[in-house]
Amino acid sequence: MSRTSWCVAVLATSLAVLSTGLLRAHEKAAEDPAAAATEKVVEQLVKETEKKPIPKPNQPGELPAFLQKGVAWLIAAQHNDGGWGGGSHAHQDIRDPHAVTTDPATTAFTLLALMRSGHTPVAGEYQAQVKKGLEYLLTVAEKAKSEGPLITDVEGTQPQTKLGRFVDTSMTAQYLARALPLFPQDDPLRLRVDAALDKCLAKLQVSQQADGSWGQGGGWAPVLQSSLSCSALEIAAANGKQVDKDVLDKAREYQKSNYDTKSGKAKADAAAGVELYAFGGALRGNAAEASEADAIVQRAKAEGKLAADAPMGEASLRVGGVKNLERAQRLAQAATQNEAQLKRLDDEQLLSGFGNNGGEEFLSYLMTSESLVIAGPNDFHKWNGKMLTRLEKVQNADGSWNGHHCITSPVFCTAAVVQCLTTERDAEFLSEMARNTTGEKLASGK
Repeated sequence: MSRTSWCVAVLATSLAVLSTGLLRAHEKAAEDPAAAATEKVVEQLVKETEKKPIPKPNQPGELPAFLQKGVAWLIAAQHNDGGWGGGSHAHQDIRDPHAVTTDPATTAFTLLALMRSGHTPVAGEYQAQVKKGLEYLLTVAEKAKSEGPLITDVEGTQPQTKLGRFVDTSMTAQYLARALPLFPQDDPLRLRVDAALDKCLAKLQVSQQADGSWGQGGGWAPVLQSSLSCSALEIAAANGKQVDKDVLDKAREYQKSNYDTKSGKAKADAAAGVELYAFGGALRGNAAEASEADAIVQRAKAEGKLAADAPMGEASLRVGGVKNLERAQRLAQAATQNEAQLKRLDDEQLLSGFGNNGGEEFLSYLMTSESLVIAGPNDFHKWNGKMLTRLEKVQNADGSWNGHHCITSPVFCTAAVVQCLTTERDAEFLSEMARNTTGEKLASGK
């Protein structure tokens, strides 16, 4: 008899015994109060041993059909060297994904999209393709010089020209930080990922400017490059890498400073004059602290330290246990800013960005989705529904998306849209990341 058959036989016997006990208990219940109590116990045992439906896991194949088509298009767009290309700024008209040079930023961005869709170097239908893409990134990082902020000699790509020259480093760091925990400690590939990530993180941290940005690398809208760098540090820190707390704090402060709560507007001077880009970066940079502030106040209310209708603010945070006045003020400001920004999510003039879709618009939508998962869960489903409708309408017949200005690359745009519309799948990680990179949880890496 197989082990499975044996288990089934044992369970059947147990149920038969319990059922017999239940019948006998019923017979005695009318005569004996103790028997009635026994009957309840037996009924509970039977109920507990009944076969219950197993919750069906959320499989990668269960993406909406139009998103599955987008993922399949990305797989088909992979080059033989394992990478993907975002195309050059000089030839934005080229939409054939195989007619462009591969680059680390676009490759990492695509791999992040595939990860959210359920495809990693260790699992998923496209595991082989993902692993090949990871090998591409590792080779690039391993060949890069230790000095300087760059990890590639490829120049003039659309992501570099529009977001900034350091974007390859920040996006590669993001993916490597997400991939690292997937491998066992003794896996040789983990050792390579770890070393490559350390190189990228070192480059990012030493290249940060005094104001907390990474704008020195140029770019049409460098505020987006700065946001991506900030997120890379968050992800790495959440997954156990040593990150200088001061660098991450400055990065977040820079992003937050691009939004003025008094006017309700985001500064667009580092965003090519497009408010949406700075708005998305500010919302994303502020999300972790806004979430922390809310958690502290809600916990204080649950514990009876605060009245149920107590407002969010410095005083409530102090009652909730924030002893440091400066930190209480900072968290209160984060909560105020988050609330103000959430109110603008129906502003179509803001969401229109440059006026039509480009990779920068799709990236800004992605950052907003991540921010809402972290610090605006009550607003997420409405926003996500808006994005599903908005973005499905502009999908190309072949399954891809492309931009109509600036970053026109169908690979970059498709990767951005897929990530945006699968953000909810990453809710657990994003929320945990926020909790582990705020307050005193992040030790200084100095």
